[in-house]
Amino acid sequence: MDKRITFVGLDVHKSSISIALADEGSTENPRFYGKIGGDIESLMKTVRKLQSTGATLRFAYEAGPCGYDIFRNLKKEGFDCIVVAPSLIPKKSGDRIKNDRRDALGLARLHRAGELTAVYVPTEEDEAMRDLTRAREDEVKALRVARQVLLAFLLRLGYRYSGQSHWSHAHFDWIAGIKMPHTAQQIALQEYVHAVKENAARVDRLTKQIQELYLTWEHGPMVKALQALRGVSLIVAVTTISEVGDLTRFDSPKQFMAYLGLVPSQHSSGTTIKFGSITKTGNGHVRKVLIEAAQAYSHPARETRALLTRLEGLPQDVKEIAWKAQLRLCARFKRLQARGKNRNSVVTATARELAGFMWAIACAMVPA
Repeated sequence: MDKRITFVGLDVHKSSISIALADEGSTENPRFYGKIGGDIESLMKTVRKLQSTGATLRFAYEAGPCGYDIFRNLKKEGFDCIVVAPSLIPKKSGDRIKNDRRDALGLARLHRAGELTAVYVPTEEDEAMRDLTRAREDEVKALRVARQVLLAFLLRLGYRYSGQSHWSHAHFDWIAGIKMPHTAQQIALQEYVHAVKENAARVDRLTKQIQELYLTWEHGPMVKALQALRGVSLIVAVTTISEVGDLTRFDSPKQFMAYLGLVPSQHSSGTTIKFGSITKTGNGHVRKVLIEAAQAYSHPARETRALLTRLEGLPQDVKEIAWKAQLRLCARFKRLQARGKNRNSVVTATARELAGFMWAIACAMVPA
């Protein structure tokens, strides 16, 4: 005789977990079990109590700042568990009441109905690489802000650099030669300069660590293969794989593009069909690096020395896909621009197709 199934909704917070239960096949509303501490020990103690009733437990909780610790511990104990995308949870329009109890009850009810959309949960090693790439991304952002603050400070006091490019040795030498009229301003200038140099050093250190650690990573060969594509640097490839995981888990390139939010939004009714800007759903980190990578296709197709170096040792079918991508995307970039399309729209369209070629390379790397 099969065990009855109980769907367990968990509303997870830093210091508390609210629990609701819904029995399979029952027409009754889910019942609120209670609120426990937010630590794993408290949760597993409650799970053992629920398990003693003889039911098969299936858990669901929203993705959030508490990460995947609960998911991994439940999976380790052999329980079925999903982490739910908060933005894809069905909600009634006009429902303005939200609290932990109602959230837990809603998760249990929707899990029983099969209306929850699970997110991809990375392995611990993949999550570690993802944390490293995100740390670099944060430092790049901090470096950009530090540079903007320094330039704004100098401009406000009437100092304008006449050289060709900022942040070169010549530019820093020019800054070093500035003598402020007041001691307080000179100290402020030096602190701004130190902030720029410190952030730049952090970016370099994190980049070096990524270059070293990806070689021993499980997905190292896939990272190397993706770099066959023009514009896909090491950072772009590592970010994509660490955020998305195995690209072949998508059934088609269109599914991968939609996951990244690079497909046009649509608002159609009857005979009227309207397409709008991209959906921007899914993983914004990968979408951002692909937009940056797509800029490389604004130039004519060619295999540069740097690209030839990255192609060394790769399978022939991967090289052929990469060259096919160049021919198509460079021509498409030029054609869309000639039609008067906005450059941002052209870059986004190129990034969308670039994602498709990345999926193709990932499939080509899978052993037959």
